[in-house]
Amino acid sequence: MKILIIGSNGQLGSDLMNTFQNQAIGYTHKDIEITNLDSVTKAIGHEAPDIVINTAAYHNTDECEDDPEKTFSVNTIGAYNIAKACRKTGSKTVYISTDYVFDGSKKTPYTEEDTVNPLNIYGASKVAGEQVTRILNPRHYIIRCSGLYGLTTSRKGHNFPDLMIKLGKKRDELKVVKDEVLTPTYTKDLSEKIKELVETEYHGTYHLTNTGFCSWYDFAEKVLEEMEIQTNLKPAGPDDFPKKAARPKYSALDNKNLRKTGIKEMRSWQDALRDYLTTKYGGKE
Repeated sequence: MKILIIGSNGQLGSDLMNTFQNQAIGYTHKDIEITNLDSVTKAIGHEAPDIVINTAAYHNTDECEDDPEKTFSVNTIGAYNIAKACRKTGSKTVYISTDYVFDGSKKTPYTEEDTVNPLNIYGASKVAGEQVTRILNPRHYIIRCSGLYGLTTSRKGHNFPDLMIKLGKKRDELKVVKDEVLTPTYTKDLSEKIKELVETEYHGTYHLTNTGFCSWYDFAEKVLEEMEIQTNLKPAGPDDFPKKAARPKYSALDNKNLRKTGIKEMRSWQDALRDYLTTKYGGKE
C-alpha cells in the first residue's frame, strides 16, 4: 500500500511518516501547493497513491479570524482539490478536522452524529472542508481530533505540555484557562489509530482522540505533577487572555463510530501524556 502524506513535516505528519514507514511518501509545502488544483492533480496523479492523508492546515485560530480568505483557501479549497484529484486516481482521502466544528453547548462528549455549529472562522473552514470531501470522494475518512501534541514541534514553536514545562520552571505563578474542556491527544497514538482505520473500508466521519477529557487547567496540572514542577497554578480569568476568536467551552469528543468498527479505542489521555513526557524528557525533572 502506498500512502501520500501531505504536511509530512508537521506535528501529526511526522508521526504518520513514522507509523507508515516504508509505505509513506511525504510531501511538504515545497512539493505541493494544495490551494492550486493543477499542483495537486499533478502530484497525486504522479504518485497514484492508495491513500492521501491531508494534514496541511491553517489552524492559528485567532489569525484565521483576521484572514478568512487564506483560511478557506487552505482548509476548504485545499480539501476540495485533494478530494477531486483522489477521485480521479481512485485514492482514498483522509481529511484531518477538529473539535472546533462544535459550539460547545453540550455537557457530554460530542459524537459524530451531533450537529456541527462552529463559533469561529477556523471551525467554519473545517466544516466546509469536511463537506467538499464527502461530496467529491465517497472513499473518505474525516478525522476530528482535539488538543494535539507530539514530539515534533508545531508551527507555533511549542505544544501545550512543553509550554507548561517551560513556563512552570520560569514563573512562580501560572494562569491557565479552566472553563474550556477538551480531549488532549498524543499524535503518536492518533497516527497509529489512523493507520488501523484506513486499512479498513469503513469510510465516514470519525472522532479519534485519547479517551477521557479535562480542562486546559487540568491538563496543565497533570503536566506539572508528572514533571514535579513546583509553581502556583491558578485558573485564568476572562480578561487574562483576550482572544479574537470564540472557542467552544466544551469540545470533548466521543469515539462512537470507532467503537462500531470493532477497533480498540486509544488509551487514556493521562497515560498518553505520561508516555510522551517520559519519551521526550525522561520523566520527572
